[in-house]
Amino acid sequence: MTEKFLAGVEEIDMRTYLTIWFFSEGASPTEVVDRILAMGFKPIRGHYDHLYDWGREPTLEEVLQLGNNLHETLRGLKVMYKLETV
Repeated sequence: MTEKFLAGVEEIDMRTYLTIWFFSEGASPTEVVDRILAMGFKPIRGHYDHLYDWGREPTLEEVLQLGNNLHETLRGLKVMYKLETV
């Protein structure tokens, strides 16, 4: 989480991290990643696979909608995923 201070007001930039687990009988990693990138996620290295940078503090409804959109995007591809927003 990145914190900015503007004129004494604290602003928080939040990010949603995505981890994907592939299944050998499912879609190819290239197909899955292409769909994720089209949603605005960016690939990263390390503990997580992708990052969605909100650039601000999203509402709970916005975070849930992102999860719903990801769920629909990955439906039928036989992958498991985990989202973490911090």
